[in-house]
Amino acid sequence: MDCYTANWNPLGDSAFYRKYELYSMDWDLKEELRDCLVAAAPYGGPIALLRNPWKKEKAASVRPVLEIYSASGMPLASLLWKSGPVVSLGWSAEEELLCVQEDGAVLVYGLYGDFRRHFSMGNEVLQNRVLDARIFHTEFGSGVAILTGAHRFTLSANVGDLKLRRMPEVPGLQSAPSCWTTLCQDRVAHILLAVGPDLYLLDHAACSAVTPPGLAPEVNCFLQMAVSFTYRHLALFTDTGYIWMGTASLKEKLCEFNCNIRAPPKQMVWCSRPRSKERAVVVAWERRLMVVGDAPESIQFVLDEDSYLVPELDGVRIFSRSTHEFLHEVPVASEEIFKIASMAPGALLLEAQKEYEKESQKADEYLREIQELGQLTQAVQQCIEAAGHEHWPDMQKSLLRAASFGKCFLDRFPPDSFVHMCQDLRVLNAVRDYHIGIPLTYSQYKQLTIQVLLDRLVLRRLYPLAIQICEYLRLPEVQGVSRILAHWACYKVQQKDVSDEDVARAINQKLGDTPGVSYSDIAARAYGCGRTELAIKLLEYEPRSGEQVPLLLKMKRSKLALSKAIESGDTDLVFTVLLHLKNELNRGDFFMTLRNQPMALSLYRQFCKHQELETLKDLYNQDDNHQELGSFHIRASYAAEERIEGRVAALQTAADAFYKAKNEFAAKATEDQMRLLRLQRRLEDELGSQFLDLSLHDTVTTLILGGHNKRAEQLARDFRIPDKRLWWLKLTALADLEDWEELEKFSKSKKSPIGYLPFVEICMKQHNKYEAKKYASRVGPEQKVKALLLVGDVAQAADVAIEHRNEAELSLVLSHCTGATDGATAEKIQRARAQAQKK
Repeated sequence: MDCYTANWNPLGDSAFYRKYELYSMDWDLKEELRDCLVAAAPYGGPIALLRNPWKKEKAASVRPVLEIYSASGMPLASLLWKSGPVVSLGWSAEEELLCVQEDGAVLVYGLYGDFRRHFSMGNEVLQNRVLDARIFHTEFGSGVAILTGAHRFTLSANVGDLKLRRMPEVPGLQSAPSCWTTLCQDRVAHILLAVGPDLYLLDHAACSAVTPPGLAPEVNCFLQMAVSFTYRHLALFTDTGYIWMGTASLKEKLCEFNCNIRAPPKQMVWCSRPRSKERAVVVAWERRLMVVGDAPESIQFVLDEDSYLVPELDGVRIFSRSTHEFLHEVPVASEEIFKIASMAPGALLLEAQKEYEKESQKADEYLREIQELGQLTQAVQQCIEAAGHEHWPDMQKSLLRAASFGKCFLDRFPPDSFVHMCQDLRVLNAVRDYHIGIPLTYSQYKQLTIQVLLDRLVLRRLYPLAIQICEYLRLPEVQGVSRILAHWACYKVQQKDVSDEDVARAINQKLGDTPGVSYSDIAARAYGCGRTELAIKLLEYEPRSGEQVPLLLKMKRSKLALSKAIESGDTDLVFTVLLHLKNELNRGDFFMTLRNQPMALSLYRQFCKHQELETLKDLYNQDDNHQELGSFHIRASYAAEERIEGRVAALQTAADAFYKAKNEFAAKATEDQMRLLRLQRRLEDELGSQFLDLSLHDTVTTLILGGHNKRAEQLARDFRIPDKRLWWLKLTALADLEDWEELEKFSKSKKSPIGYLPFVEICMKQHNKYEAKKYASRVGPEQKVKALLLVGDVAQAADVAIEHRNEAELSLVLSHCTGATDGATAEKIQRARAQAQKK
């Protein structure tokens, strides 16, 4: 254990810092890092080098080379730079490489050197050129800050949603600031810059001079500044060799350190871990690395090679031509367990486990000592926590074995923390492998989350490892395996050296009906790669027509889209395709397409009936559908035509269409309607009443009500209205007029073809029993009983029923007998029934 702390370096009395090797780099750099533009992504991300950038001493004919490596030095991409001079490189939160050019254009590349997109930082930047640039990260995304040749700043806080902000001008600024950086305060990005001994803070509205509290008065210039990973703290390196450390708001000073070196450092970054009270800054010169904090002494390392610092959430990565190391503050759990002569519970438990493996009785002594102090639970937790912060698997196993050993002597220790730590360490060890090259620490992994780590494995095309992790952690398929397989399929369609059939078959064999996988998304990616036929083959596996059809329309396979929409049975989807086809094809081709799809044609007709009547007429004409064409003209005659002449003309067209359709009845009926319209117009002109648009029956009724009986009879003869119907119409109209005298004359004009019971019913409906009785006596024998009952003559109805000897009529009369008034009649009926039964 003493040996294990050999690389621990104390900073003051309360903290230790250690530096250990992550990888031995084997990337065969041909130039020193100082001669390259360098960018390394946080969270164990990739490294980008732009070799041979534009320098005066370099030959103009030599093209620079952009190379991308994993954190372990494995080459990922290499490409000749064919664009303009580059000022700065940086990685976005999505691990996209942002290359800021001198003309203000920002080119975005993927992890494997594939060009994604580009954007400009504005015309002002283009005119004044770029002197310096910074890529920074906020909670909204990744931002870019630009210093132009006019000594003005322009920034965008989120390159995914580009909104350029021109920062206020610094008064009296005639040259580039000695140093500057970006700050994020209150969800807003600011610029902090140094001009001689003065500091200025730029926000979107104003430029403010700021003074760090407790700063030595003899400072003439600031040479370097650094913001912590979380933007909470700020460090300033002055020309006097002093390093001021405080809050990023410049309202509180944490400490100050004199490094006795006046030369400007190459880099200065913060090195602190979450929830730690210690604050430290790492400063790098050509061959020296210094860790300073709130202590009179510093930690110093000799740099054998040109190195580059990458600030992380809980430390600093340091890489050079040959090595990649990690410098960080030793976590509390590890410090308590491993520091010399430690009597912490975790340290005793680790020793107890080691003695147990040696079969020594000292194991029992250590264990009893922990139990007597009641610290066994704390000891197990310390070992589990310390295992998470260890980089080497052997030490992880040793600590986890100690934790497992201690758990055996606890009754109710929850196993979740132990199990989760074992799972997390197995994942971390897998991605830290040299061939993977993602040296995440436990703290970084928890901050990043497993979903983002899986996304980064997918970005590196490490699909098998990502799937193994999902299966090992038992993640839901939609979040895990399905999502990764979908990404794999999207990558697979980009392999243009494989035939469409083989790619489609391979994707279907691998994916099958995996839940959460959308074949339409994969097909869309294939189409985006110019492989339309492959996209169509993949859509055959998509079970949701609603996903198939839009992409087929986008690929201009409208007829296939129509077939798929019809197969789905979704009318809305069919209408969507039809409207698309209508705009895409000329009228003739569109109608011919519909002819081959009866269901689509029927739906389009329904649409046209409500929206496009003229198109509907054209459809009927093209199909020679004279029957529907006739119906169309009839509807049009009433919907569109107000003039009687236009309406009659439309009806004539309809009649001609019906004759062509060999529908004699419809044609005759249409002609009759035309005659009726003309007659109604004449009646309106002669009589001054409203007749137009009335039915034949209503026209007759209106004439009768107006006292024009002869005209009504003539109309009935002209249109061959049957006598029975005419009598009903006249009877109803005269009763509504309560013209009882005329009604009586009408009843005596000739024998009624409808009988006289309707007269009785109509009179009773008008509550006129007197008139009803006149007609009751004229009703035929078969309806006599019913007529007498209608006028309330129950006794006479009973006599007639007895005379007819009709059981149904007797029952009907008996049902109308009520109370004492009809008691005699009821007895009379009962006697008649009894006599009938005796016979």
